[in-house]
Amino acid sequence: MQETPLTDLEVAEEMADAAREAILPFFRQTDLQTLNKLDDGFDPVTIADRNGEKAMREVLARHRPEDGIFGEEFGHSEGSSGRTWVLDPIDGTRGFISGTPTWGVLIALSTANGPIMGVIDQPYIGERFVGSSDIARVTGPAGTAPLKTRQTAALDQAVVFTTFPEVGTPEDRAGFEAVAGRAKLTRYGMDCYAYALVASGQVDLVIESGLNAYDIQAPIAVIEAAGGVVTDWQGGPAHNGGRALAAANPELHAAALEILRNY
Repeated sequence: MQETPLTDLEVAEEMADAAREAILPFFRQTDLQTLNKLDDGFDPVTIADRNGEKAMREVLARHRPEDGIFGEEFGHSEGSSGRTWVLDPIDGTRGFISGTPTWGVLIALSTANGPIMGVIDQPYIGERFVGSSDIARVTGPAGTAPLKTRQTAALDQAVVFTTFPEVGTPEDRAGFEAVAGRAKLTRYGMDCYAYALVASGQVDLVIESGLNAYDIQAPIAVIEAAGGVVTDWQGGPAHNGGRALAAANPELHAAALEILRNY
């Protein structure tokens, strides 16, 4: 009997499961070797990053060989379908090697117009955030629940997250600080988990720069499915990376964008 083909969501879930299995044995290991991708600066990579992406690519080879792949560790593989799986096996490797559970596995399915489905998976906590046109949910230790962003409209009541000053130019940071200076609370260094918190209604804004496509495409899909808005700092598409503004709702997005457009 021929097997029923998996849906795209089932493929993404299988990839996330495979990445968890490949990555978790290395988390909080005191003898984990870390390599630096940069000659000037520090951009770490570990065997866990590479094994995680390999595991996801193996799932795609079985179930979606016609699709393209764009991964942080092994680059771009052309497909014939017009669709691309955008993969970041460990978004937040700095957090990973520091033992903080703020890193995550990012999986997006994209067309030329941007992501149509996204997964943010935090293996250590066991939380998985999924978003597409017909689903917005989180599954974790507390069970399964719908994702819904909150309705904070006033900037002075907003909670904003960022990885500044770790990344970005002085001008980028100035733009962020102009918004953060008007917000109620600012928190730093949460990696992709900050986007998951926007989608789950815990925080209101994430402001970033210096992103790659694999850093932002899954968060875009998850946040938009939950009712939020993600653009660049001029209000345009953010799925190719660069600067990003993720907001819980259109009103708050407009308030932050009015400031960021000046930078």
